[in-house]
Amino acid sequence: MNINLRKIKEWVDCDIQDEYLDVVVQGTCIDSRKIAKSNLFIPFKGENVDGHKFVRQTLDDGAGASFWQKDVPNPPEGPIIFVDDTLAALQSLAKAYLKYVNPKVVAITGSNGKTTTKDMVECVLNKSFKVKKTQGNYNNEIGCPLTILDLDEDTEVSILEMGMSGFGEISELTHLAEPDVAIITNIGESHMQDLGSREGIAKAKFEITEGLKDKGLFIYDGDEPLLKPFVSEMKHDKLSVGVANDNDVIIKTNQSSSHGINFQLNNSHFIYHLNILGEHNVKNATYAIQVAKHLGVTEDVIQSSLDDLVLTDMRMQRIETEQYGLLINDAYNASPTSMKAAIDTLHNMEQTDKTLILADVLELGEMSQEMHEQVGYYLEHKAIQTLITYGEEAAHISNIAKAYIPETYHFEHKEEITDYLKNQLNEDSITLFKGSRGMSLETIINALT
Repeated sequence: MNINLRKIKEWVDCDIQDEYLDVVVQGTCIDSRKIAKSNLFIPFKGENVDGHKFVRQTLDDGAGASFWQKDVPNPPEGPIIFVDDTLAALQSLAKAYLKYVNPKVVAITGSNGKTTTKDMVECVLNKSFKVKKTQGNYNNEIGCPLTILDLDEDTEVSILEMGMSGFGEISELTHLAEPDVAIITNIGESHMQDLGSREGIAKAKFEITEGLKDKGLFIYDGDEPLLKPFVSEMKHDKLSVGVANDNDVIIKTNQSSSHGINFQLNNSHFIYHLNILGEHNVKNATYAIQVAKHLGVTEDVIQSSLDDLVLTDMRMQRIETEQYGLLINDAYNASPTSMKAAIDTLHNMEQTDKTLILADVLELGEMSQEMHEQVGYYLEHKAIQTLITYGEEAAHISNIAKAYIPETYHFEHKEEITDYLKNQLNEDSITLFKGSRGMSLETIINALT
């Protein structure tokens, strides 16, 4: 964003002294410690810290201007934009700026695979368009507008990841973004304690369609029955993706190994290749492929782009070591559904020395024990030699799985897991790590590399 305050006054309900209307701001910042020259500073009244106390300092440090909430006393002199609510003003500014830039907008939500799908959509489009995507986890009511305001004026496609923990949150984001394409990757169990059931999760995720443009396209997991009642009421164009034969786009996986995956869509002779692990990622890639085709990108260009695919770290991330073999870091987050997908990935790999490390899935509420036990039952008949669990809830996995995997161990401390692995792994081993973000399994990986 590179605009003057006069334009902001046109877009946002605010008061600005006339003498500052020609001041130009470049980019936004919500952290006074990271202010850059000419930034627009956005202070928030937090529970512990009120950002307004840093406004004077940010202006002295080179900020171009700052929002100021009218109910906060003693504003400083200078290029201040007075608003009723700084968050609402940020969102209004983002909505207006998005219309000003006018890119195609691709909005992505889902219990699992949001970030991977976002990376894949960017990958298959960036040879044909100027693309910008959500960075990190900027996928909430603050992060989404900041992502929009970070768009260059010549951006052609904006890819926005949308997260939530309760009802109404995605509705707010999709009305802000008004996407041309909306994607639901899947319905898992994340936020079960807040939404009560997978049906509740499906309802909350489906809010993404509320802001879809009139001629917009909805792409979704057609193998998920919980979405079908909502989809049947839609008037927008829609495209179901999955392995079942009643989908609009039917996936057929031809080959899966530690080197990648080959697959076809709708029995086409064209064979796509992914250079990453995890058959579940084929569906994520197919969402991206459909977006690219919708925007006119050819199959050859799509595959050429997929050859260069690099995912955000900690999503099926391969780490080759000389002493301990291949480590697979899939520990950014977890749900029972994504744990089962990780189990399948390890099961299908051709090596024979395979270790699986699972930690707690958080935020499952009253269903936690049952859902962890379901993961344990899922390990029956899986070609995995060793299972290690960590965390109070993950103990329920090992309690069940020890009937299927004789080499099953539960550890109370990550240091114990590290010591065990150092004594047991070799250059031919494969070890996959999966757990919720709060369990920080990457600390074990760091100790091995």
